[in-house]
Amino acid sequence: MNTKEIKRNNTFRNFFPYLILLVIIGATLFILNMGNNTVHELKTGELIQALKNEEVTEIVITPKSNESIYVVEGKLKDYKDNESFSVKVIEAEIGDITTYAAEKDIKEYETNSDPGSSPVLYIIVQVLPLVLLAVMAYVLFSKLANSNKGSMDFGKSRAKLSDDKHQAKFSDVAGLKEEKEEVKELIDFLKNPKKFQKLGARIPKGVLLVGPPGTGKTLLARAVAGEANVPFFYISGSDFVELFVGVGASRVREMFKDAKRSAPCLIFIDEIDAVGRERGTGLGGGHDEREQTLNQLLTEMDGFGENEGIIIMAATNRPDVLDPALLRPGRFDRQVTVSLPDSNEREAILKVHAKNKILAPDVNLKNLSLRTPGFSGADLENLLNEAALLAVRRDKNAITMDEIDEATDRVLMGPAKVSRKITDKEKRLVAIHESGHAVIGIKLEDANEVHKITIIPRGVAGGYTMMLPREEKIAIMTKKELEAQITGLLGGRVSEEMFLGEITTGASDDFKKATNIARAMVTEYGMSDLGPVQYEQKSEGVFLGRDYGKTKNFSDKVAHEIDEEVRKIVEECYEKAKEILKNNKDLVNILADALVEHETLTKEQIDSLVTTGKYLTAEEIDAAKELEELREEAKEKKIKNYAKMSKEELEKAIDEAEE
Repeated sequence: MNTKEIKRNNTFRNFFPYLILLVIIGATLFILNMGNNTVHELKTGELIQALKNEEVTEIVITPKSNESIYVVEGKLKDYKDNESFSVKVIEAEIGDITTYAAEKDIKEYETNSDPGSSPVLYIIVQVLPLVLLAVMAYVLFSKLANSNKGSMDFGKSRAKLSDDKHQAKFSDVAGLKEEKEEVKELIDFLKNPKKFQKLGARIPKGVLLVGPPGTGKTLLARAVAGEANVPFFYISGSDFVELFVGVGASRVREMFKDAKRSAPCLIFIDEIDAVGRERGTGLGGGHDEREQTLNQLLTEMDGFGENEGIIIMAATNRPDVLDPALLRPGRFDRQVTVSLPDSNEREAILKVHAKNKILAPDVNLKNLSLRTPGFSGADLENLLNEAALLAVRRDKNAITMDEIDEATDRVLMGPAKVSRKITDKEKRLVAIHESGHAVIGIKLEDANEVHKITIIPRGVAGGYTMMLPREEKIAIMTKKELEAQITGLLGGRVSEEMFLGEITTGASDDFKKATNIARAMVTEYGMSDLGPVQYEQKSEGVFLGRDYGKTKNFSDKVAHEIDEEVRKIVEECYEKAKEILKNNKDLVNILADALVEHETLTKEQIDSLVTTGKYLTAEEIDAAKELEELREEAKEKKIKNYAKMSKEELEKAIDEAEE
């Protein structure tokens, strides 16, 4: 319904009460007026005598429909305005009355036609009201049926059948090489189940996709159905759970009934932890509706045969809370872990999402993939989309690295608060703080590499230092690397204390992260004098919050020793940060001065400040890169004294060497 129709309906709805009020007032006045009129009932002879005596001034003759009776109404000379007479006359006597009325030449004399003699009038009077009643009844019952439509099919399956036109393929799924190999045999089974039946092979009934959000679990399931060219039923775990007990179980039955009719097919249940959580746990006991739904799902998965052509895939990022009965052989007996992409996979994902975007020549997706460790596929898609929006906002014809850099910061920290007023003192304080972090990263061997420093506020942070791993590796860290992380986090506070002579609240989040790392080293990783013992382990309850989710297997004495070890690690890292910054005071001041003046430093500018103490603009950095490339080319061509040549001399020497 458009806006005009809505306004028209509102106008009619507002005007309707006043219309009803007018009708009531009119009817009341009419009834009152009718009550003041006086009607005299005369006999036929009295009417004829009055006609002979010329006492009748008005007369109206109306035949009754389908009856041989006429009603004669009118007025006599001595009647008042509100008086009249009425006479019922049979058909045999009406002729005398009409004759006398014509002879006496009465001024107001009228004879109405018989309603029964007009087919149109008969239809209007007799048939039309019945038709109107039938139409009104039909409209009323139709509206009632539509309003109750949803209430009658609440037990039906909510699983939707994907459109064939939008089926994904493996070519649409960048990365996930090992994960694709894991599910390829499912595609072969869906295409040709007889091949497996011949050898007695049992294909898993259910495949559980486990991994962080945004890693492509749903897309992988769609690609399996698309490659096998089979129907794809998809539903969310929350679509099963309802207020009324038994509704979810009914929907599970209906879903499997529909799937059996469409076999071979694939059923995908997203966020299965919404319905598949472990039964009988939590502070509040069980949930009858959810548990009955889970029981029905378990029963249905046992109910169909091994080679009926139905594969169930489900996705979750919380496999630890799933009911053990779901994960036993015969149900979800295969788990495929969909991890965060590495640099090569990130590059492939960026290429997929960059297909419909116009990128400037300076955009290098390989370099961008190296700068985005820890990004999921959804994060990378959002990154390029944010960059495209920024390019449109800036009226550019292509997406440049400036937009991609800004989009990266927006995804990580939020939009820059450029309109916020910052005092010179606060700017200097933030610059000193961030320079402390950066110098630790530059000078400490096992620390992460510094890629960017900024004092522009973003989110709740007054500034930040982007530090990325020097090389990407699997999720294993050494004790030295963890200590380097703690030292880097403490560098901001040490820098404030050493160069400003005061401390601020800006390091509170740094302390929180450093303490968590140190405590994990002591209680989980066995990296302290307490030995290789795990004192705490993450065990989040199904219905409990995170604060209640750690199991502690130690006494109060050991708790005190743990606190002492955590303090010892943090204090040692604090002293190490002091030593590094004390030996590099000039570098801290150089970086802080550059930040106060320019607010943001890139990796190339940081390297220039570290090596030469000079700040380079973007144009100077590009010129330096070009000069370095020319020197590398001259080196390959064995040109003498190439390191001392200018750009023009190198270009001339290279041209001569080629000739």
